[in-house]
Amino acid sequence: MLSYRHAFHAGNHADVLKHFVQIQLHEYMNQKDTAYTYIDTHSGAGVYALDGGYASKNAEYETGIGPLWERNDLPKPLADYVKLIKELNPSGKMRYYPGSPYCADKVMREHDKLRLFELHPADSKILADNFRKVEAHAAAQGERPSARGRRVLIERGDGFHALKTLLPPPSRRALVLIDPPYEDKQDYRKVRDALDDALVRFPSGIYAIWYPVLQRMESRQFADKLKRLAAKEWLNVTLTITTPGPDGFGLHSSGMFIINPPYTLEPTLRQVMPYLVQVLGKNADATYVIEKGTQVTGTASARTGANGAVRMPVGNARKASPTAGTGSLRLPGQAPAGTPGQAGGAPRAPAVKRPGAGSAGSAVGLAGKSGRPAGAATGVAGKSGRPAGAATGVAGKSARPTGAAGKSGRPTEGGSSARPTGPRNSGPRRP
Repeated sequence: MLSYRHAFHAGNHADVLKHFVQIQLHEYMNQKDTAYTYIDTHSGAGVYALDGGYASKNAEYETGIGPLWERNDLPKPLADYVKLIKELNPSGKMRYYPGSPYCADKVMREHDKLRLFELHPADSKILADNFRKVEAHAAAQGERPSARGRRVLIERGDGFHALKTLLPPPSRRALVLIDPPYEDKQDYRKVRDALDDALVRFPSGIYAIWYPVLQRMESRQFADKLKRLAAKEWLNVTLTITTPGPDGFGLHSSGMFIINPPYTLEPTLRQVMPYLVQVLGKNADATYVIEKGTQVTGTASARTGANGAVRMPVGNARKASPTAGTGSLRLPGQAPAGTPGQAGGAPRAPAVKRPGAGSAGSAVGLAGKSGRPAGAATGVAGKSGRPAGAATGVAGKSARPTGAAGKSGRPTEGGSSARPTGPRNSGPRRP
């Protein structure tokens, strides 16, 4: 269970992951001269006091920025992130922690634009006040306030709805950060729906989605659902500092899912994530995972854990979720459901592959666009992508495998609706 008013959690391990990755994305966008737009759908208050108010109640910064504050062995990408926070605390004492709007403002260039949205009335007001102070400070340094006024726009409103009006941006370059509180389980659906629409409007944008890794079903299925969006590429990274307690309370793990990630991000994560596990980890259960790939309907992804070993998805990648029914989240070497001697179904026919027949992905049983197996283990893919033959007979004109669920989901073997399993035509069977 998670109650997420961000001021309570400022500077924790999830913030370290989120803002470190965010800064890397900004630095990549800065490499090209063309201006870009940063859209923050859930901006929060912008800056948080660590020595008082909400943040001091749980002192969650001690699980994140606290252990990094005095380290002198930080990897350079992580050192840049800590340096930005220290610039907000010129006295050297850790008193303030920046939210994502402040991080963006400090890293972005003068001709880039920030579009900040916050629906919570109190946080929206604090956000506007904080940026007024930033603008006053900039004016004292000789910067024209009018220029900053056009650069930064703050609105109390629904950031999900704002994506419909802001995408695509005039420059055709944008970085979108989405990190709702996820207190309402509908937030998971809203994120996916917003991305589904945004990728139609602006498929080439970079989208960064922060999410908590919790025991609830919506959280466990979330990353798998994002992998099925119509995005060319994605990268998913999670940081776990300890395993959750039996009551399921507390935030022990979080992730960042990046759509259209820059090529520089994965090598940076491989350098930094082991360090974060070492410094922020509470026990031997601390770990990280890096996954990358294309749509699940295309190429399967590689998955790298804290030990550096690369693991490929096993079974149907579309159903790689512990709550996805018949999906095959099984351990390496474990027999799939339906194998002789195991519960779950009858023995499957051996895989047969016609010369020249392609596959929808490198994972076994990876579903094609229509959801039907293309060259899967239970038959040979015909021209239409449907199996031309099954283990218990030959399909007729409908080319449905016998002994398996048909298009309507009704069984074709056993019960009153059973269909014949022998050949329907007198002519010779096709191989």
